[in-house]
Amino acid sequence: MANNLTFSPSLQQKIDTLKARRTKVKLGSIEFDSPLLLAPMSSICTAPYRLLMEELGCGGTVSELVSCHGINYQNEKTHKMLEIHEREKNIGLQLFGEDREAMAKAAIVAQERNPKFIDINMGCPVRKVVSKGGGSALMKDPTVLGQFFSTIKKAIEVPLTIKIRTGWDADSINAPEIAHIAKEEGIEFFAIHGRTRTQAYKGQANWELIEDIAAQGILPLIGNGDLHTATATRERMLSTNCDALMLGRGPLRNPFIFLESYLTPEDDIFFTAKDYLEVIERFRTYMEDYTDRERTILITLRKNIVWMAAGYPNVAQFRNDMFTTPDLDGTMEVTREYFGSLGNTPKKIDHSKAFMAGGHG
Repeated sequence: MANNLTFSPSLQQKIDTLKARRTKVKLGSIEFDSPLLLAPMSSICTAPYRLLMEELGCGGTVSELVSCHGINYQNEKTHKMLEIHEREKNIGLQLFGEDREAMAKAAIVAQERNPKFIDINMGCPVRKVVSKGGGSALMKDPTVLGQFFSTIKKAIEVPLTIKIRTGWDADSINAPEIAHIAKEEGIEFFAIHGRTRTQAYKGQANWELIEDIAAQGILPLIGNGDLHTATATRERMLSTNCDALMLGRGPLRNPFIFLESYLTPEDDIFFTAKDYLEVIERFRTYMEDYTDRERTILITLRKNIVWMAAGYPNVAQFRNDMFTTPDLDGTMEVTREYFGSLGNTPKKIDHSKAFMAGGHG
């Protein structure tokens, strides 16, 4: 991936000003550049996107969930998902699977990519993952988790972490029990998405429960769920018992959310459509360095550009123009024309409407 890229002086100054306000945080033995981390999201958190988010103020990232069986079967596409860029500083690789021996074997391979930690996905609600016993299905029977954790931990030298939900359903809220088991087995820290598996991404995240668990101090805890705006993130940062916070869907529509969370009422700093276009251009470069498959680049860029355009005027027409343009160069030309026409028009996203309710991680 290109190493000599620079943002325009005006954008870089805004980035540097807000980055300077961040404070490092240590979760167990792992240090992050800020307490605001990027949540793992399937088909999104590849090396190009993670690196971009680090450059835009994210304190650390976790990869998309990677199948332990795909790793062990030497699947080329799966091994590509383990790729880490040399400039990524604070990256964890997340694995999913139901068999502890297979997970341990895959973790050894993942460790060779030099992540800061290996994370176990225990939160994915998607049927094709859960039906095989992986993801949030691992929360259904905590009695087997001690051996599950210990088998994987013994196989690797880097720290082991977990990401869970509050429970399988409303009648089995067992996140605290799992946290205690994790502590006994030497898990470094854990993240909780504040919904049950049956909720998927519907309803509201249960921050009251997350804060109660964080206050118990069982293990360093990362809170996750519904931090879709910089305002909500900033308010939670000021009041939380959590050691860190994890943002998933919010950064997709606002790549500057990690930086804007450090804004104060006295600031005269705002990010314009021109800044968004710079981010899109850089992401294209990272994608082209990451893969030579133009179809993959086109699909990835289109969805990210549409997400970033959310809240701007005439976005429906822009989206239609984008998806009726057949190639990458044409798509970028339409994108430059649209974002270039917006000037200093502010974004107005309606956060009451569902966004990616099907979930990606």
